[in-house]
Amino acid sequence: MARTTKRQKKLAQLAIQKSKYSLEEAIALLKKAPQAKFDESVDISLVLGVDPKKSDQQVRGIVSLPHGTGKKMRVLVFAKGEKVQEATAAGAEYVGSEELAEKVKSGWTDFDAVITTPDMMREVGKLGKILGPRGLMPTPKAGTVTQNVGQAVKDVKAGQIAFKVDKQAVLNNGVGKLSFSESQLLENLLFYLKSALSAKPATAKGVYFKRLAISSTMGPGILIDENALALG
Repeated sequence: MARTTKRQKKLAQLAIQKSKYSLEEAIALLKKAPQAKFDESVDISLVLGVDPKKSDQQVRGIVSLPHGTGKKMRVLVFAKGEKVQEATAAGAEYVGSEELAEKVKSGWTDFDAVITTPDMMREVGKLGKILGPRGLMPTPKAGTVTQNVGQAVKDVKAGQIAFKVDKQAVLNNGVGKLSFSESQLLENLLFYLKSALSAKPATAKGVYFKRLAISSTMGPGILIDENALALG
């Protein structure tokens, strides 16, 4: 029989008295939960009232969280010429062209974001089967196919994230760390939700935010009362 750890016992003692909570209450509960030995991520899962099978009901966007994500982003930039120095100066960990593409083809994926100049897209496009499933494929809409690679690198490292609805009509993103203050997490979450709301398709009818929960990496998932959100 599996042994119950002290941490698991403490989690069990964290009584969830209501079915749904305000954002402020949910954040406070996450902070009260016994934490792991590492700085856990705080994640959001948002079920939307859209049909992702329809092209006119896709939900995607870019948001620069006020306090970043707390995650150190390893950025890969595909570029040539003077753009190599621009990306390097902005802090990109890996910068190159065909030689890096070949490295990725061989299975290397030790990076968290990919940016490319437009002239490199023919080469980068060949990496779709590797980058696509990992959500790393650069696109103009996400600002990751651009001539301004320096600014793009800075934006990613400052906490800019892309969101995109999946096949189940769900948005999943990390929005901070448990080490953040409650006010920082609240600001990040509200900013994210407002961005998701602004991306609502005109053809989406009925309830848009159908189900919302936040969780930490090792902590409980807590449902949020959508009707209590102040996004005006």
